[in-house]
Amino acid sequence: MYHKAYGIIETLAPLHVGASAGEETGNLNLIFRDQFTQTGIIPGSSIRGRFRADMRQKRQWWLEKQLKEKQIVIPNSRVQTVEVGEGEKKKTLSRLEWLELQAKEQKITVPDLINENYWYGHSSVAGQTDGGTTEALVKFEYASLVWLPVFCPGQPIVWVSCPRLLKRYQQITDISYPIPKPVDGQYPVKLNNHRNRLFFNLGFLDNLKSTPELSAWVPLNSRVKPENLVVVDDSDIATIHDMALYRQTRTKLEDGAKKVENFFGFEALPEDSILVFPIAIRQSVSKVDIENKIAWKPFKETTTDLYLGGLESIGCGRTSVMLSGEYFTATSGSNYSQSQSIGA
Repeated sequence: MYHKAYGIIETLAPLHVGASAGEETGNLNLIFRDQFTQTGIIPGSSIRGRFRADMRQKRQWWLEKQLKEKQIVIPNSRVQTVEVGEGEKKKTLSRLEWLELQAKEQKITVPDLINENYWYGHSSVAGQTDGGTTEALVKFEYASLVWLPVFCPGQPIVWVSCPRLLKRYQQITDISYPIPKPVDGQYPVKLNNHRNRLFFNLGFLDNLKSTPELSAWVPLNSRVKPENLVVVDDSDIATIHDMALYRQTRTKLEDGAKKVENFFGFEALPEDSILVFPIAIRQSVSKVDIENKIAWKPFKETTTDLYLGGLESIGCGRTSVMLSGEYFTATSGSNYSQSQSIGA
């Protein structure tokens, strides 16, 4: 049995999660797509990896603080590997491994609250039974699109969705409204200035039906608040999705000359896209901190900025992630912030 929760991802920059952005000549690095709607997704493993890395950083900071208080000399922050031992026993440890070794010698125990191995499962350890792995207490599924911004020549941007994407959003968030869908060739829309036709780069939609209740399908407390909404057929969303993607061609110049050696490209979900992903938390995990039990609180607040995917160095991947659902409603308030200060 599991507690239910979910996350809302709003892209604040283009988001690339997919093929490796290498420098193969002429290669276009695609994003991962859902097999039914052919729209962009973020695999659950990518989300878990980001959450794990974020908590691991907090654990490292906590270990450094504890060791400094015990007068242990910590290597400069730029030092990422440390050599230990002598002779044949000499080996190189990562900075975190060295901190863990020092903490063990000082009998320092990391609180479960900021231990990523406790929440997301222990990674494999050589020499231990079954690799020393453990089952994760928190599980993530893939994130799917809810609303995708699409450029309309000469008109305001519109956010597009389809019944299948909204159905998954409904299942995850328990929203009670009936799923809007095109009927008899009429497309449900909510537009600030209603019109009878929407133009895209390739093609157009007409026979638009004003549907004010579409606003109910925009996540509450969303940083991005779509103002112009349209729901298209499941069979149309793939074509519109491909018109909306962010694409960039990159080149590699030859060393010492302004001459192109090779070129390659990548695609990404555009900024202001909205995605949703479900979270399952083991029933044994408490919703609030009580004696001998702690709640899962990955961030200081329930909303934070995170980098997801690749190509961060060229301006991709910045997102706003909001955690919600019944589990987080129960853990909101002063209790959440007080406990999180351990790892802040």
